[in-house]
Amino acid sequence: MGKPTGFLEFERAERKYEPVAERTKSYHEFVIPPSEEESKTQAARCMDCGIPFCHTGCPVNNQIPDWNNLVYEGEWKEAVINLHSTNNFPEVTGRVCPAPCEAACTLNIDDTPVTIKSIECAIADRGFEEGWIVPQPPEKPTGKKVAIIGSGPAGLAAAQQLARAGHDVHVYEKNARPGGLLVYGIPDFKMEKSVIARRAKQMEAEGVTFHCNVNVGVDVDAAELQKSHDAVLLAMGSETPFDFFANAPGRDLDGIHFAMDFLPQQNRRVAGERLAEGTHEISAKDKHVIVIGGGDTGSDCIGTSIRQGAKSVTQLEIMPRPPEKENKAMSWPHWPMKLRISTSQAEGAETIYSVSTTGFEGQDGKVTKLNYVQVDPKMQPVAGTEASLDADLVLFAMGFSGPIEAGALQQLGLDVVPRGRFKGVDSNEDNYKLPGDNNLFAAGDVRRGQSLVVWAIREGRQAARAIDEQLMGSTVLPR
Repeated sequence: MGKPTGFLEFERAERKYEPVAERTKSYHEFVIPPSEEESKTQAARCMDCGIPFCHTGCPVNNQIPDWNNLVYEGEWKEAVINLHSTNNFPEVTGRVCPAPCEAACTLNIDDTPVTIKSIECAIADRGFEEGWIVPQPPEKPTGKKVAIIGSGPAGLAAAQQLARAGHDVHVYEKNARPGGLLVYGIPDFKMEKSVIARRAKQMEAEGVTFHCNVNVGVDVDAAELQKSHDAVLLAMGSETPFDFFANAPGRDLDGIHFAMDFLPQQNRRVAGERLAEGTHEISAKDKHVIVIGGGDTGSDCIGTSIRQGAKSVTQLEIMPRPPEKENKAMSWPHWPMKLRISTSQAEGAETIYSVSTTGFEGQDGKVTKLNYVQVDPKMQPVAGTEASLDADLVLFAMGFSGPIEAGALQQLGLDVVPRGRFKGVDSNEDNYKLPGDNNLFAAGDVRRGQSLVVWAIREGRQAARAIDEQLMGSTVLPR
């Protein structure tokens, strides 16, 4: 807790943003960090609530009241140590996590939760600024070799934990830089990539070897990788996008793309990374953009399109418009279904709810119109509500059906469950090993289906513990 009466004395004050007109001119982060005194004041609001329900909302089991109190007391270095005891990358979750911990905060009963996410980010950033976050190499090697396929948050978290335990860890990443969707999916204006590069450098100093531009299943045979390592962790994510309009009229028109074909291109441009030869470049400049899907990926498409100079941006959501305020008696301390306006939506997008796309029209092979119909609460079309929108670029941001089946999974003889994971994967969070007499483990979206970064970090840490225990007979790695 912070100050016993802090929640009565101080109002909730979130981080501020640069004005829309300024921030949309660049791809830099636009959140204005709070001052040390502002963070201390907000930490003081953490009350002595008896049962810290924020713990129930945090997948990585952050000891939130503890480090809030440390910040309030000015013990920033101890706060850094405490925060890292449960979370390998708090500077990431402090930027991109939706903060289910704040939804579970006791003060959220009155819509004024502690600014947990803001304080978490402040602690992590302060730790780097002061030089307190340094490599933690192992005392001695174990002689065990571990391969990790995929360098997203699950793969990175597992790699760091296993390297610190003394294992020889090799991370295979098909792209040019480690980080997975942290680098190639999340736009720079939400999280600049120096944040990930800084961690990768720390991990290399701890003994992790990154093999970039190596696509396991294409450049390296996954079965051979399995034979040459004592354990293999599959952490390649869930990359197969849903295409609910595969048979819709006009689906083959140019200008209709998946979000994850669009977003990585801009991240590569910002980094000065060349696009692969033969890549069809996608740009929203001077176009009427339609984004189908109301989640984080859709929001990222909106912010990127606006920065590219779109003529207009419209977001379509099949679900009805959520209520502006949840029923606390029904939802708290769980994540509530309520209206949320993302920073990208606030930059000038229009969102239309309760609509379903019926097809596309075009000229000279290029999309020019999107046709839709309104739907009722049961998702059934409402007769007589057919309409259309101008559309020069249509982006599908409707989620992912599961991991890519060809390549590594195929070579390892693993089957995928429709809309999700592997057949036979144990959902028990104490067991990340794949069934059978093998050395295969899985963690992150490839195991649980698409989810949050914070869940991937949790899975990576727990998978590392499971691997260490199998290799050594026991483990002291934290969960």
